[in-house]
Amino acid sequence: MFRNALEPWHIVLLILVIVLVFGSKKLPDMARSLGKSARILKSEAKAMKDEGKQSTASAEAKPAEEPSPAQRTIQAAPGDVTSSRPVNEPTDTTQR
Repeated sequence: MFRNALEPWHIVLLILVIVLVFGSKKLPDMARSLGKSARILKSEAKAMKDEGKQSTASAEAKPAEEPSPAQRTIQAAPGDVTSSRPVNEPTDTTQR
């Protein structure tokens, strides 16, 4: 029943429908933003993995004093300097 489920004309038809729905002018912008999102996700996953390794190493070493945390920055895509921004740590809003 599904032996020849995806044939070349299916792919052509799918591409044609996507172009008709979104328009040919918007497709490059969508691809660019998808690429930026993938790069950001990859860098954040790598940062979380590195933090896990550092916390394991610091738990084994057990330093006497913890240094103050440095401000983290979300890295932008290469060549895009306008979207880098510092990450603010959450503050305690319970005190008034």
